[in-house]
Amino acid sequence: MLKQSTTIQLKNGLEARPVAMLVQLASQFDSKVYLETEGKRVNAKSIMGMMSLGLNMGAAVEVEADGTDEEAAVQRIADYLNGKEA
Repeated sequence: MLKQSTTIQLKNGLEARPVAMLVQLASQFDSKVYLETEGKRVNAKSIMGMMSLGLNMGAAVEVEADGTDEEAAVQRIADYLNGKEA
């Protein structure tokens, strides 16, 4: 299991379209992928779970992955949340 803390740098935070893109990105990995913030932990491959977080720009989150490609999963998702991949 691998974890990385990051801050959301997407202009509009995680609204519908960025959440859908994040779910698609997370679904590319075999690893289990979760995002955690303020005591809530959700499956990053679940669009409903991700929408329930209501994350805005500047929110601190922890990206967690567990599986064969966990390192790539954590890095790519953290990059996406930081606005490095769109």
